[in-house]
Amino acid sequence: MECVAHLEKRIRGNLERLGFEIHPFKVGWYNAVLPSAFHLPYSNNILAFVVLSVPAMFDNAFKPFLKNQPLEKINDPVDQCIFHHLSLIRESLTDQQVDIMYDYEMLPNRKPRFLAQTAAHVSGAAYYYQRKDVQRDPWGEKKIYGVCIHPCYGGWFAIRALLIFPDVEVPFLQQTSPINCVRTEGEKIKLLDKFNFHWRDWSYRDIIEVKEKYSEEQKVYFATPPAERLKLLEHQGGLQRNTMH
Repeated sequence: MECVAHLEKRIRGNLERLGFEIHPFKVGWYNAVLPSAFHLPYSNNILAFVVLSVPAMFDNAFKPFLKNQPLEKINDPVDQCIFHHLSLIRESLTDQQVDIMYDYEMLPNRKPRFLAQTAAHVSGAAYYYQRKDVQRDPWGEKKIYGVCIHPCYGGWFAIRALLIFPDVEVPFLQQTSPINCVRTEGEKIKLLDKFNFHWRDWSYRDIIEVKEKYSEEQKVYFATPPAERLKLLEHQGGLQRNTMH
């Protein structure tokens, strides 16, 4: 347990100020709730952390990262920012083997390398609301996707990566249940409705009272189609330079 606390302190010390959260879990907790096709290829007692970005990440990590990178060398700005900062974490932990899985990575069979929302749920970071959480199912034959809600940030966060420590076994780590912050049946139905059918209006993210949400600048960025985001950044950069002069 001391090993977990020590590692968590070292990682959090580097990431928290940048707008990231980390939450520890055992691989076995994750594998226990999924079919074998989605299992992480580690033994049950191996230590992992799920990495979340919260609203502060945009100003504290993303914008400073862009200032130090030529835009013409960036393909996916946020993914490359996350990769940059987690690579620095790996370099800082020279005494540990660290395997990193990113939310955007796919296996050759086109399955994701990990199921981000499941990882967030089993770590206690955010509650993964699914159709099975609703008793009076109103959707009939419709396909309904689940969504994670953070107890402080609602839907204003993202699950970015896993840090896995293949040489660290934590058999005595105690599991923390995620906070069931969307309490009523009606609110759960409303959440899944908004997420599945009205996700573009952002309203599902405000299903609970939140302590912080994305800034207007951040909303504009994430609402912009990925293929057009570099143009948006170039335009914003030009505005910043003009303002400086």
